[in-house]
Amino acid sequence: KERKEEKLDPYQGKNRCFGYFKCPNCNKRWMSGNSWANTGQECKECRIMVYPYRQERLVGSDRDKIKGEHLEELCGKCKSLGFNCTELDKYCPRCKKTVDKWQLLG
Repeated sequence: KERKEEKLDPYQGKNRCFGYFKCPNCNKRWMSGNSWANTGQECKECRIMVYPYRQERLVGSDRDKIKGEHLEELCGKCKSLGFNCTELDKYCPRCKKTVDKWQLLG
């Protein structure tokens, strides 16, 4: 039997996106420009994994407009990769496209 991968959030693309989160325990809300398909972030208060209830695709240079500190210790993607997930894809203004770290490494 073929098992389908569980979809834990709305966005199912391979690139980073913008996510909206709400902790079911403490009702704390936050937004993150470092949201990924089927990957949660820990709530700072409760320390439980929370999946986004809404996600939007980042377009082109939107990636460079995201401000604020990215807390690797709360990010499910960083934990699974073993390095900061913001390094995975960087927008190249000269190329007018996203440069994928995996392509550069491969």
